Amino acid sequence: MKQHSPTPQNSSSDPTNKTPDLSKLSETTEPAISARFRNPNHLDPISHVFTIRPNIDTPSLLTHASETLASLNVMSTDLACELESSRRNIALAIQQLAVLAELLVNRALDNIAPLDEVEA
Repeated sequence: MKQHSPTPQNSSSDPTNKTPDLSKLSETTEPAISARFRNPNHLDPISHVFTIRPNIDTPSLLTHASETLASLNVMSTDLACELESSRRNIALAIQQLAVLAELLVNRALDNIAPLDEVEA
């Protein structure tokens, strides 16, 4: 049985296409991100919808980051199981990056508070 797939639209001939210009996005965000790296005390100008209280200790922050990355790992793995071909490969790459970041955060936690100290 022959399947019909829709013909992709040519974005240059479609004046109603609302695809953002990523080069302009980079021009906008680059100075803000660069300023943040040069001066860590510089407030993040992008969004203050979500904030983290300033008095939270580093092990707590790393623990929450690790749990968030573990959740991302599970969600991206579930998503990859539903996809095929290159989309599946992209989801699996995201999953692998989440696992790598989780390992890095867990190592940082171990360096800050080794397991022997926690059990004592």
